[in-house]
Amino acid sequence: MAGVRAGSSGGGRGVLTAVRGALAFLTRLPVGGGERAWDAFRTTPVAFVVAGYVVGALVALPHTLPVPVPTVVACYLATLYLVTGVTHVDGLGDLGDAAAVHGTAVDRRDALEDPGTGVGGALAVGLALVALALAGLGVAGAGPRVAARLVLAAEVSAKVGMAVLVALGSPGHEGLGSAVVGEAGGASLLPVVAAAVPAALAAPTGATPALVATLLAGPTVALLVGRWATLALGGVTGDALGAANELGRVAALHAGVIAWTLW
Repeated sequence: MAGVRAGSSGGGRGVLTAVRGALAFLTRLPVGGGERAWDAFRTTPVAFVVAGYVVGALVALPHTLPVPVPTVVACYLATLYLVTGVTHVDGLGDLGDAAAVHGTAVDRRDALEDPGTGVGGALAVGLALVALALAGLGVAGAGPRVAARLVLAAEVSAKVGMAVLVALGSPGHEGLGSAVVGEAGGASLLPVVAAAVPAALAAPTGATPALVATLLAGPTVALLVGRWATLALGGVTGDALGAANELGRVAALHAGVIAWTLW
């Protein structure tokens, strides 16, 4: 908790350092990093959300291109993983392998640490990518202005979900999760919520319900992932954080498309 106090006393400079650490952890952007940025990031959950805005703005760019919808979706997927890398996808695959294990928490943790990808992991990643592509098609059909806002909100939503797990979860076995989860308490979610609200403001006509649904989906999925990880693995691991990010994005986009279609 000393890290939280130190981070908060640094004011805006400390938050900027934390955001640089978040971008170094969550993306492949050449922002630098280092131990100071990492320490600031892991005790400042709101940095996840700010990084979500940066990622969302970049990956929304393909939706502004005057090209056919399938091309937009292909460019969106390519841009997404060029910007974010595949670390979180790997976490989803590892969690899929663990979920496929019929055994104890120790057996599931052993599956997490196995460098190979099993059937469970391949299925989890494959289904997530298909669901993401289908969501991309639905989003693109809403038109460039609404689509770009939904994509931005989906990234913010997924990062809010990660922040929720970091603030409320209990760390699992020693590793990345234990270095991040539990370093900040529930009070740190107040700035997280405040930072996420602008993603639903100044929305194109009729898009506000869709943006709100998008923002709520990510943390909902993250809480479900965190609950499963706590029961099945003994706590929230780094792989659970990565899976919450990937699944939260998919759920957020689908929620936004459903809300846009219905309302």
